[in-house]
Amino acid sequence: MGAGTEPDGSSRSDEEWERFLRESVAGVADAPKEPSARARGVAKRLRTEPDRGSEGWRTHPPARRPERRTGWYVVGLLASLALLAVALAPGRIVDLFAGSGSPSAAETARPEHAPPADAARRPTVDEPFRGSPAAGWASGAAGITVPKAEAVGSMSAAEVERALARSRDFLVASGLDRGVLRGERPEKAIALINPHQKDVQNLLATAFRSPSEKNDPLLLFSRFQPSRTRLVGDVVKTRGRLTYREGERGALQVTADVTFVYPVAPADASGGDDEIVRTIVRRELVLSWDDPDKVITEPGTFSIVSYKYDMTNGGCGAPTGYFTPPFGTDRRADGAGTEVDPYDRSAPIGRGGPSGDGCRTATRS
Repeated sequence: MGAGTEPDGSSRSDEEWERFLRESVAGVADAPKEPSARARGVAKRLRTEPDRGSEGWRTHPPARRPERRTGWYVVGLLASLALLAVALAPGRIVDLFAGSGSPSAAETARPEHAPPADAARRPTVDEPFRGSPAAGWASGAAGITVPKAEAVGSMSAAEVERALARSRDFLVASGLDRGVLRGERPEKAIALINPHQKDVQNLLATAFRSPSEKNDPLLLFSRFQPSRTRLVGDVVKTRGRLTYREGERGALQVTADVTFVYPVAPADASGGDDEIVRTIVRRELVLSWDDPDKVITEPGTFSIVSYKYDMTNGGCGAPTGYFTPPFGTDRRADGAGTEVDPYDRSAPIGRGGPSGDGCRTATRS
């Protein structure tokens, strides 16, 4: 006979069972009573059924937590990153959609060859750089690469950094300022030139009043005559860089080599299906930030060591002080000069200005 079972399902020990039998025979009044058959059946069922843990009979297992759906979180994160990119570099983002070309990496050294030719497509008012390598260039000052500043000669790294920034300011004030492009006098740019540099000051004194081949404001500044030409859109594409080294007498010598692309149309155009021409100007300037203890200068100004420029689609006639893009029948007159690829920056500028062997004809624009 096996051990007995209590009503609650717990088993009796062998000693208790022997005591039960002994006291039952002896007739002890308070001897333990044998459990009923019903109690033994319940106890047996509880032993054989699987354990249900601590769940109550009217309790329900907690609802399973739904799986997280991460799709919307990913979309939100990507949207936030896109907005941040627009806020930090709006010009670069616009460049992605402003034209047909792929965005070009910043120019940090002279390229080895000209950019590949794009499919010939006519520019429009909405896409004035379509069909041109400039479609992938940066806009305005963003296309002018400024190198990291280090100490040079008598100038600290901080002073070099400041000089590089002001050198780029001159390029912006002389080639990108909207007022200057509309023919206004480039006062901000002129203020950066050493007022004690006599040859340049003589050029400035006569160039705007009586432009000539020798004293032409276009040697340093980009200007269009508003009565004849208007700019298309608000964007001028640029590509180029600044470099620097130690110059004479401990000066900082900065060289700028930058190409500007100006989309223009006749001033009297209706604004619909306009004839659009791209005037392309490449400038190479050498600027000297002199030590005031060795050279007569004014704080915050530089001396111009040399200046050169190449220009296509800017006119071939006598100097007027303005670029004169060829529209309509004028294009045929401009089409007889030396052919040049205005987007080829793989070699230095050969000479200054469009004079010499006549007009320069762009193989593409």
